[in-house]
Amino acid sequence: MKLTGARALVTGASSGIGAATVTRLAAQGAVPLLVGRDKAALERVPGEALTADLSRPGAAQRIADRAGRVDLLVCNAGIGWAGDLADQDLAAIGELVTVNLTAHLELARLLLPAMVARGTGHLVLVSSIAGCLGVADEAVYSATKAGMRTFADSVRLATARAGVGVTTVVPGVVDTPFFVRRGRPYDRARPKPVPADDVAAALVDAVLRNRSEVFVPRWLRFPARLQGALPGLVFGLQRRFG
Repeated sequence: MKLTGARALVTGASSGIGAATVTRLAAQGAVPLLVGRDKAALERVPGEALTADLSRPGAAQRIADRAGRVDLLVCNAGIGWAGDLADQDLAAIGELVTVNLTAHLELARLLLPAMVARGTGHLVLVSSIAGCLGVADEAVYSATKAGMRTFADSVRLATARAGVGVTTVVPGVVDTPFFVRRGRPYDRARPKPVPADDVAAALVDAVLRNRSEVFVPRWLRFPARLQGALPGLVFGLQRRFG
């Protein structure tokens, strides 16, 4: 896909991976459309701000109506929650599922048909290694990210002959405000968090090359594939080493 002049809608664009992706897309000549809740933060990122809260009913429809033509949709926005599942109230579960998964499925439903009709376009879904392996005390978050991966696989099959690309981006631990916002900071020595711009660079490169899936850092591909081949072994390793 050529990015020059492409209208690129990025959710979660006010910080972290989203803001870094917008900067790189703009450098490629794309026209960024920024979706986020923090209007002041969006104004610090290059592009047209479409302030919206994805947790609100009808948010996806309002965003689609305001955006007009979209050539590239980057589904990146996400929130986290860490702790015992029994301590997570139902409202928190609903918000997490809506922001991380449902709102993006709705955006794709609203914007993909026009891409298919034009015979060009690209969809990016930012998942997580937590969607491949599962993480203790992050069951709902992991489920939403696994849902993003499976949705991407399904849409890729459906649009394979329509000229629309679909990419899944699978980051590991990324140096963003995500961990502070989820209520539990990242306190492990390893793996070391990677810069958000590393993920953004891989994402934009994947769009340009029409790659189906990219892992950041690349070595994460190994445990993800091992989980598929030998889930019992991976479970044992996770229990032992965390």
